[in-house]
Amino acid sequence: METFYIITFIGDDRPGLVEQVARVIEDNSGNWHDSQLSQLGGKFAGLILISLPVDSGTALEQALKGLSKSGLSMRVTPTSSGHALTSSHEISLSVIGPDRPGIVREISQAMASQDINVVSLESQICSAPMSGEMLFEASIRAQIPQDTNLDQLSDRLDDIANEMTLDIGLDSA
Repeated sequence: METFYIITFIGDDRPGLVEQVARVIEDNSGNWHDSQLSQLGGKFAGLILISLPVDSGTALEQALKGLSKSGLSMRVTPTSSGHALTSSHEISLSVIGPDRPGIVREISQAMASQDINVVSLESQICSAPMSGEMLFEASIRAQIPQDTNLDQLSDRLDDIANEMTLDIGLDSA
């Protein structure tokens, strides 16, 4: 039997950081399942879903905390299963427009008001090719309840797009 944990970490970006974490997981008989790792602002941060033999969590947590000597901040959180619950319907959003405060808040508020669960959100700020203006770009995946009114969501996203000069694409695959 195995148990599942989510490991979160952050530290100064450097070669070998992922290998350090992977070695500790393997040394504790862990199996790396899913992960999201990214460099942000000179730091390297990660979320990793792993499985371990039952009653191995404490030893893993102690071993990972030993990495704090190398500048890593680690956290181990037990989870109930290895896979997130899946909804019967998923949507994706693409967002692009002039960067300004409040874009993520407005869009996430519109989704939360309809009980839509954000599954992933990736964003970046980049320079527009011709003007050099700073652009905000995001890709969002979300799970929606069966009875969600997509027209109502689309209308609210159109309002946000108009208010904030954004292009928001909604795909209900």
